[in-house]
Amino acid sequence: MHKLEKIAEQIRQNFEIRTALRDRALKHARQLTRACSLSIRAVHRNELDTMESNLSDAQSLADTLRNDLKEHPDLYYAGYTQDALKEFVEANVTCALIQNQALQTPEELGVEYATYLNGLAEVVGELRRRILDILRSGYSQEAERLLSHMDDIYSVLVTMDYPDAITNNLRRQTDTVRNIIEKTRGDVTFSLRGEDLTQAISTLIKQINGKQVDVEERRGVSVRLNDED
Repeated sequence: MHKLEKIAEQIRQNFEIRTALRDRALKHARQLTRACSLSIRAVHRNELDTMESNLSDAQSLADTLRNDLKEHPDLYYAGYTQDALKEFVEANVTCALIQNQALQTPEELGVEYATYLNGLAEVVGELRRRILDILRSGYSQEAERLLSHMDDIYSVLVTMDYPDAITNNLRRQTDTVRNIIEKTRGDVTFSLRGEDLTQAISTLIKQINGKQVDVEERRGVSVRLNDED
């Protein structure tokens, strides 16, 4: 029995350590998610200093998560940890693409491949949000550029035909991405046609006004000639 008590004590000590690490990881995961959310909100508002500050905080929190859990893979690969790191990918890639900068690699962000791909899938929704904001002011080539990035992301995701256990349910995310892109392409096309129609109407109005001016000028000349007679 003495040996059993010793074994039990070792187990309790291990559980105490892992519980403390888990609680700390949960806290940092929540803080990381919040920092990522704030950075995305800032880039949509063009508040670049705020964006950079929050991305820096997110980087520190992501590094802390990885360092704390490097010897505890069961905690590192837990849902709450990987979900927070997915948000980290989403924030960094969203901010980079909106600013027309190169997107970061999984290695640069220090995340697993499946987490990276799921983060990319989330980026598509944020790019749609940005495009809709742009289209409120009329059609723009910037909307086309972002739509092109959405297409590129989908083209990669759709090729990842592997079991959900490997990709962390990426297939479901990919289906959602396709639907988002289809809606966004429709919005961009509608805006482009509206822009073309507006330009055509504007050109027509100018032509009509020009003809009216020409007619009025001719009438004026005719009146002057009659007066001279």
